[in-house]
Amino acid sequence: MPFYNPGPALRPTIERAVAVLEGAARPFEIVAVCDGATDGSEATIEGSWPEVLTTLTYRPNRGKGFAVRAGMARARGRLVGFIDADGDIPPEVLPELMARAEETGADIVFGSKRAKGATPHLPWVRRAASSGYRLLVRALFDLEVADTQTGVKLFRAEVARALVAEMTEERFAFDVEMFVLARRLGFGSFVEVPIRVDKRYASTISLGEARSIVVDTLKLFFRFRVRRRTLRAGTPSPRGSQAGQGDPTHAGRGVPDQDVDPG
Repeated sequence: MPFYNPGPALRPTIERAVAVLEGAARPFEIVAVCDGATDGSEATIEGSWPEVLTTLTYRPNRGKGFAVRAGMARARGRLVGFIDADGDIPPEVLPELMARAEETGADIVFGSKRAKGATPHLPWVRRAASSGYRLLVRALFDLEVADTQTGVKLFRAEVARALVAEMTEERFAFDVEMFVLARRLGFGSFVEVPIRVDKRYASTISLGEARSIVVDTLKLFFRFRVRRRTLRAGTPSPRGSQAGQGDPTHAGRGVPDQDVDPG
C-alpha cells in the first residue's frame, strides 16, 4: 500500500483492509510504503497490527511506481498486489480480486472503472482525461486494456518478481509499463474486475502532473518500441520458472534496500 501525504485517510484504509482480509480467512500481510511523506501520516499506523503490517519508509519522495516496486519486492505471498492508500477504492474489493485470480489463474487481475458493473463517481474532467489517456496508450502500445491506471492490481508472485526485476518507471506511467512489460515477458493473461471509485476531491492531478504522465508515457514508448528494449539476462521465463527461488527483496532496479527503514 504506497502512500504519500494521505493525511487521516491512511489509518482507516489500512484498518478496513485488515478487517476484510481477516474475513477472507487466509494468511496475508500488508506492506505500507511511505514514499517520502511529509505530513507525518506514517506515525498514525506506528505499532499497529504488528502481526500483519510492515511499514517501509524512505526519503525523499520518489514516486508511486518506485513505492509499489519497493513493496512488491518485500512481499512474500503467493499473490502480490497493491491498492491506493487514500480509500477512494474500497479495500473490500480485495477478496473479489483474489477469488478471480484463483478462479482464472490470470497473470494480472486489475480493478477497472470501465468494466461492466463498475460505479466510478468521478468529475467529468477526470473522466475526459482518463478517456484521452486510454486512447493514447492503445495507439502507442496496441494494448487492449480498458483501464490501466486504476490503483488496485493483483499479480501471481512469479509475475510480480519478473516485473520488479525489470521495471524502471518511478511515477504514474508505471501502470502502463507493468502491462506492456508483462506481455513482453510472456505473461499476457489479464482479467478485469469492476470496481467502485469514490473520488473525494474534484481532481488530485494538476495540469503539470498530467503533462508529466503523457511525457513519461511517450518516453516509455520510445524505450519499448523505438529502441526495442531488451530484457535483462536472468529474468525468469514465464510459467517455466520455479516459484519461491531467489530473493526478490534485492531483485528490483532502483528498489530501496539499505536506505529503507522497515518500521
